[in-house]
Amino acid sequence: MSISIPACFKAYDIRGRVPDELNPELAGKIGRAFAAVFHPRKVAVGHDIRLSSPELTEALVEGLLESGVDVLRLGLCGTEEIYHAAFSLEDQGVDGGIVVTASHNPADYNGMKFVTRGARPVTGEFGLKKMAELIVSDELLPAAERKGVASRAENKNDYIQHLLGYVNREELVPLKLVVNNGNGSAAPVLDLLEKELPFSFIKVFHEPDGTFPNGVPNPLLPEKREETAMLVREHNADMGIAWDGDFDRCFFWDEQGNFIEGYYIVGLLALELLNQNPGEKILHDPRLTWNTVDLVSESGGVPIMARTGHAFIKERMRQEDAIYGGEMSAHHYFKSFGYCDSGMIPWLLVASLLSRKKVSLSSLVAERMAAYPVSGEINSVVADPDAVIAEIEKQFQAGEKEYTDGLSVSFSDFRFNVRKSNTEPLLRLNVESRGNPDLLREKTEELLQIIKS
Repeated sequence: MSISIPACFKAYDIRGRVPDELNPELAGKIGRAFAAVFHPRKVAVGHDIRLSSPELTEALVEGLLESGVDVLRLGLCGTEEIYHAAFSLEDQGVDGGIVVTASHNPADYNGMKFVTRGARPVTGEFGLKKMAELIVSDELLPAAERKGVASRAENKNDYIQHLLGYVNREELVPLKLVVNNGNGSAAPVLDLLEKELPFSFIKVFHEPDGTFPNGVPNPLLPEKREETAMLVREHNADMGIAWDGDFDRCFFWDEQGNFIEGYYIVGLLALELLNQNPGEKILHDPRLTWNTVDLVSESGGVPIMARTGHAFIKERMRQEDAIYGGEMSAHHYFKSFGYCDSGMIPWLLVASLLSRKKVSLSSLVAERMAAYPVSGEINSVVADPDAVIAEIEKQFQAGEKEYTDGLSVSFSDFRFNVRKSNTEPLLRLNVESRGNPDLLREKTEELLQIIKS
């Protein structure tokens, strides 16, 4: 008989409404289940700024301690700080990490992300489902004879120094940067980096605040972009940067206040990493590809397509030993960061690039945006996503098809990807063309008519 697992257990992590789907009692059991499935000796634990995060974290930690697992408390932190602890503190016994966060979900949500030794991701198929089954069937082990010991990470210095290792500080120039924390978790890290860099920061919604007085930080939403754009123009800044709540994603505005799609940042970072590491492999997701493939190939690198989603990207990066992986959703992965995604490394690399080349961000991306205009991701609610995809495939059967993630169809002058959401009854559409914005609009509208009908 199949077991009905708790609703908050998702494909890659735990996310649910508090307290209906996730509460301290369940958080304690999650800690015990993590210990039972992965047998860690010492787990790094931290949390974001949500009002429910401290209480959930306490229960989670108690569950780990009761199971005989030692805990290294990082306190308020970003998801990538947990990743960093998991891959950089192995010699100190850390062989797992958990961050309590719901990233950009609504304020009444919370969740958890997990990694094991070396910051390898825990997913539904790799551990999460087993954890849920142990909880539901009440097969958790009794308390260990030896209770675990909790200690605190006193400062962020090792993590900050790691971040600074991605730039040559002697080459940096005094850029003016608008940094929008969105009342999320990035502010403490920005304040520490500010002391080490020649940049001047114009700080927006800087105070971490779990009530989200300015809305949940999610710069992928067009309505969340204008405040950063306005301040870039008002202060004549060199660049605008914003993060989501746990700052594992990083978003950019050029010096004119124009939002830069994550797709073009992937190409920019790929070139920067290939400049430092010639001939290496670069991963990209299937939604938008032409710009990345062309740039990487022309620069002597090896472009590799991987399925969308952090767990798939990280696994493939390890298999290929890729130097960098990028998703158009603003997740950027680095081999030297445990093959994990970081929201801090990308803006440091872009700032370094602006300093070294003494050019504007718009000048670095304008040519690529003109060469490969895009629709931006368009989400549509549909009753039967599979039927819609089948109809699209039928109507565009003359194109070259690819199925890494959803359906990708390529013609000589345009291509598109349509895929189902992993978590919602949505179809996600992305279209790009070769320098033809009129064709882009025409084909996007044609595809949307099929989806709507």
